[in-house]
Amino acid sequence: MIKVGTCGWSVRGGRKKYFEVFKLIELQNTFYKLPRKETAIKMRNQAPEDFEFTLKAWQVITHPPSSPTWRKAGLKIEPKKRDKYGFLRPTDENIEAWEKTLEICKALDARICIIQTPPSFRATEENVLNMEKFLTTINRGNIVIGWEPRGDWHKDPNLIKDICRRLDLIHVVDPFKHETVYYHDVCYFRLHGIGPREVNYRYKYTENDLHTLADICKRYIPNCRDIYVLFNNIYMADDAQRFKT
Repeated sequence: MIKVGTCGWSVRGGRKKYFEVFKLIELQNTFYKLPRKETAIKMRNQAPEDFEFTLKAWQVITHPPSSPTWRKAGLKIEPKKRDKYGFLRPTDENIEAWEKTLEICKALDARICIIQTPPSFRATEENVLNMEKFLTTINRGNIVIGWEPRGDWHKDPNLIKDICRRLDLIHVVDPFKHETVYYHDVCYFRLHGIGPREVNYRYKYTENDLHTLADICKRYIPNCRDIYVLFNNIYMADDAQRFKT
């Protein structure tokens, strides 16, 4: 099954209207600041029974305090703890942040949580070891974890494949830029716009682009029970609706 949605509430008219158009959303606000558990439960109860939530993991797990996304979210910590957060370090602070993320996953009845690592999280031996220690320590609670690496990781697809295989991760990609090298019975695509850079949020997908995307999805259908297609550009609501049809 091909499941289509957008990264964030993108339909005019709010959540109620979104529920009428799509059966899937990837929550973005969870990356900046986690909602209260009660808020997540309320959101789940407002949605139709067959509606699915996925979400991005809280940024404090993946991004260091020097990241501009921390400043955007207004997050502040004690100076002595600055090296305890981000980059999937196996610290008590990161593990606690994951547990809070997992709590929201459960409140939303989410099946998939996306860990997006920044370009500054480079493909080094130290980062691989930290990632391995962190992901083998945390309680996943039956959540499928997707990993979207940014930066230089895609220069070595075999490394990505080995990490995903050993740590039981889905390799999350923009299929117009990279080929997913590891998946279970689930493929997960995030579309950030076509262009020379990693993201081009101002890009509007053409009909030819959407036909190409459909052909890409068809290649994975024999091996994937579910293919998630999440648009993440300015025109995502319109592009996703056109792709659905």
